[in-house]
Amino acid sequence: MAAITLDHLGKLYAASNRAVTDVNIDIADGEFIVLVGPSGCGKSTLLRMIAGLETISEGRVTIGGRVVNDLEPADRDIAMVFQNYALYPHMSVRQNLAYGLKNRGTPRDEIDRRVAEAAEILQIAPFLDRKPRALSGGQRQRVAMGRAIVREPAAFLFDEPLSNLDAKLRGTMRLEIKALQKRLGTTSIYVTHDQLEAMTLADRLVVLNKGRVEQIGTPLEVYRRPATAFVAGFIGSPAMNLLPAEALPGIPAPRGAVIGIRPEDLRPDPAGDIALNVTAVEELGASRLVHGQLGAHPVTVTLPAGEAIGPLLHLSLAPAAAHLFDGDTGARLDA
Repeated sequence: MAAITLDHLGKLYAASNRAVTDVNIDIADGEFIVLVGPSGCGKSTLLRMIAGLETISEGRVTIGGRVVNDLEPADRDIAMVFQNYALYPHMSVRQNLAYGLKNRGTPRDEIDRRVAEAAEILQIAPFLDRKPRALSGGQRQRVAMGRAIVREPAAFLFDEPLSNLDAKLRGTMRLEIKALQKRLGTTSIYVTHDQLEAMTLADRLVVLNKGRVEQIGTPLEVYRRPATAFVAGFIGSPAMNLLPAEALPGIPAPRGAVIGIRPEDLRPDPAGDIALNVTAVEELGASRLVHGQLGAHPVTVTLPAGEAIGPLLHLSLAPAAAHLFDGDTGARLDA
């Protein structure tokens, strides 16, 4: 296990193609960090720079107090789990788990011990003599994680490992990965574009946009006090409503500001001064999503299941529940 520091890290492919810009993150020993953001935001590039699979244009990466910029991936004491499992199809599960250790010259009895321990932790012992093609997607992902575990690395790096699984299995595997990381206490960096996955796994989130860090914080910190309008609109499902200040005259805000409202903070109120023209209602069982228009602006509201909703819904909002952002820069104003 080890702390990891990213110090002014940057990646430049060409003069006009900058993928990562001035990233600074201190990751504590044993911490679970999730890099989250939309496709093309630089999160996978950043992970690959840490792993040594991408060259570093600027700054440095330190793992366990050692600068690793010029070290080969095999010498960085990390283990990586990919979204495509990267298993050898002609080898059994046991051989897949042992392969890296065998190449390193690890003694046979030590290999057997580590493989047995990983198989027990991941509940794949009954499958050790099977080939990957005989396993389900979830079982293959456990094998991929087992191959990382047996190395006993200083850090785990996960590159969207659940993206090939169906929604139900992703939910199960999220819980398993979180429990596994807590059990092993290994420093972990996890990449995903799925903000629900990010919220449920992370000790801290790193929200990226166009190669830059928008915000670092615990999931609840980022959700409750997004640092920018981008973070406000990205973290949360359904997303925060972002409206120009003039659309909500009852909310005190500087001219040109953007007002952010979480869908659950809008409340039905016959006397409310927010009149939403309802366009659609999604029934989710215990709750419902109400979609509508406030003038020219789309708005989503989360309400409990229950009463019928007509074409016009009056709502109220406590001023303290509104988030204010600069209309030009997107930076939070009510810091």
